[in-house]
Amino acid sequence: MQAALNVIEAKAHFDGPERQVFIRVGGHEGRLYLDLGDDAWRAVEIDAAGWRVVGTPPVRFRRASGVQPLPIPTRGGSVETLRNFLNVKSNEDFVLVVAWAIAVLRDRGPYPALVLSGEQGSAKSTFSAVLRALLDPNTAPLRALPREDRDLFIAASNGHVLAFDNVSGLPAWISDTLCRLATGGGFAVRQLYTDQDEVLFDAARPVILNGIEDIVTRPDLADRAVFLTLEAIPEDRRRPEAELWAAFEAERPRILGVLLDAVAEGLRRLPDTKLPKLPRMADFALWASACETALWPTGTFWSAYCGNRNEAVEGVIDADPVAAAVRAVMLERTEWTGTASDLLGAIAEAAGERIAKSKTWPDSPRALSGRLRRAATFLRKVGIELSFEREGRARTRIIRITSTATQANQNDARTRPSATSAASASEHKPRDHQWFRRQQCADAGEQCGRSAR
Repeated sequence: MQAALNVIEAKAHFDGPERQVFIRVGGHEGRLYLDLGDDAWRAVEIDAAGWRVVGTPPVRFRRASGVQPLPIPTRGGSVETLRNFLNVKSNEDFVLVVAWAIAVLRDRGPYPALVLSGEQGSAKSTFSAVLRALLDPNTAPLRALPREDRDLFIAASNGHVLAFDNVSGLPAWISDTLCRLATGGGFAVRQLYTDQDEVLFDAARPVILNGIEDIVTRPDLADRAVFLTLEAIPEDRRRPEAELWAAFEAERPRILGVLLDAVAEGLRRLPDTKLPKLPRMADFALWASACETALWPTGTFWSAYCGNRNEAVEGVIDADPVAAAVRAVMLERTEWTGTASDLLGAIAEAAGERIAKSKTWPDSPRALSGRLRRAATFLRKVGIELSFEREGRARTRIIRITSTATQANQNDARTRPSATSAASASEHKPRDHQWFRRQQCADAGEQCGRSAR
């Protein structure tokens, strides 16, 4: 018997067809397939004509331990029903949540990280659990952050959506790993009990992070994220957990059906979808824009996404003492040129002694250069350009900083009559702030500018 089993296994391994295996969402010949996770191995087939439940999908799925089934989706629901179970404070935030959910139902990334912040009692954990139950239910929907890359990629290889609860901060290494997960990346470790073989993990996964503080402070991850700030729920508006989940279970098939309608719309419209400008997560923005006409008017997502990215720029610059100090140095000038050592002294004076002596402050010119390269993208969005050059026969490394914001303010001041010194001092900061808002929106696109106004 064992010999016969070995022969059958060998034939399957070496002679059988090789297939790509998916987790929860797969693609084949222009169609998407959503694994329902039931005992019959049924799936939802989605194409440009619509969606339907099929018993024998042409793709193969793998189910790790903890995977739970999705309900059979039904038609006739409204996406507004989902709002009853999410603590969103604005229409723009709700649009971004729905856009993120629609991206999860696609078989390829990039997937922006959904970052939730808010004080205690703002239902961050419930928010995360509801989205996980709607898109990729699991017996352990929320988890703590892993302690190393290996554990994070193992989790990614066993689930489609990763949700991490009560995050207090993100070390640099996990921030970089989450960037790779958002856009797709690999990880290799030595296979156990061998000297030469490797185990390879390659995945792009949607990630949910929630915490009380602003946990994403590095520009590279912030540029791949959607940020939502949840407000505390008053006591008179709170609902018992059992009541909330019972109501959600009753509506879950219709909510899922609405999202699948939007995915079918996206498959139909994606080839013809264009945007004024392509952001960092260009494929996500194009996909969400292609799907949105099934839910709301054209341009709704783009306007909300531009506003969210602008707020992220300000938040990351304020959280980065180096970027904030560079902006402070350039407030009254249009250009600065010098070595990294010169700049380190200049921004230390602008930041103040307390910040310059903190652990987060760069301790060498080389460390400063690395911090500036990370912050360059977001500084550019507020009108500050950084360039790294070499000058002279000695090929001395020079940092050149130019500020278009300061030049615009000076040109604007020349066209106005002079005011009293007290009035000028009181009006200077609001004018700069409004200019920064206009400049950010201009960078994001014309539609964003209309939204900000």
